[in-house]
Amino acid sequence: MFEHLRQPPIPFTGFLQRVIRNFGLLLMLVAVSLFVGAVGYRETEGMSWIDAFYNASLIMSGMGPASELQTDGGKIFASVYSLYSGLFLVAAAGLLLMPVFHRMLHVMHHEQAKKE
Repeated sequence: MFEHLRQPPIPFTGFLQRVIRNFGLLLMLVAVSLFVGAVGYRETEGMSWIDAFYNASLIMSGMGPASELQTDGGKIFASVYSLYSGLFLVAAAGLLLMPVFHRMLHVMHHEQAKKE
């Protein structure tokens, strides 16, 4: 997926394609996560689709649930979904920043190798 250490850095357009590809992958993962969250709230709390989506999106954004949960199943689901959302945020940041950090390190190493 990435160029070898001894190869020159790819052109900027190739780098931009990597960032866009990772962003597209991230959008798909967010959509799937929101869908799973909405289904979970709908099944455990009996919420409407709009309310379930609203609660799931608030949990994923880190703001917390919008309404008080009534069932034990809903509380357990919300706890697990909140933990998942927190870890998802860290993974999403890594997915978006991975091409940037790789390019920075590759360019610095390639310049150092040219000096030697």
